[in-house]
Amino acid sequence: MDESRDKSLFELLHHPRIWRGNEQGEAPTGIATGFAELDASLPWRGWPPAALTEVLLSHYGRGELRLLLPALARLSQADDGRRLVWIAPPWVPYAPALEAAGLDLSRLLVVHADSATEIFWAAEQSLRSGSCAAVLVWARQCQDSGLRRLQLAASEGDTLGIVFRPDTVGQQFSPAVLRLCVAPEAQGLRVDVIKNRGARPVTLQLPLGAAHTRRTLTRLQTKS
Repeated sequence: MDESRDKSLFELLHHPRIWRGNEQGEAPTGIATGFAELDASLPWRGWPPAALTEVLLSHYGRGELRLLLPALARLSQADDGRRLVWIAPPWVPYAPALEAAGLDLSRLLVVHADSATEIFWAAEQSLRSGSCAAVLVWARQCQDSGLRRLQLAASEGDTLGIVFRPDTVGQQFSPAVLRLCVAPEAQGLRVDVIKNRGARPVTLQLPLGAAHTRRTLTRLQTKS
């Protein structure tokens, strides 16, 4: 099967109006985001479990961690022992700020990778392993086929997968079940939900009042 036919079949099978015989009538319970308004707008009432979410930004470091930290903190403290894996972050995480935000640092692994091939290989292996609660990927370049592989790997490994990409790809096809465009504002974050399991797009203003959450972004050590 060539690439164009493969993409067309994937789009058909994942269209929100297609019902599959092994699906129940309601979406599975998600992973609470820590933001009640965002949870209420999502069919999973949180981040979609065992699936891929795309977070789009104009530049890395524009609010992605502030959006994910509440969920990551809870996942890191769960009794299942699964790890959080960050792949190719554009900066060195500042451990004291992450710990202050509630992350168990003993459960955090940071994978340094340079090429797109290395990044996607590490992401796919981590998502599929079943030993990771969440895998965060800062993807500089990616193709539809790579994203489809990550979506399937997240499903097989029962893992929350998050891919950060430039907001310039917002009009392109994506196999991710949820797509958000995030931008910082004076009082918090603007979140545009642009793909949401067939639901209408919605824009949310999420307040971020916790000081330790702000520090996590502002005190990251920039890579040299």
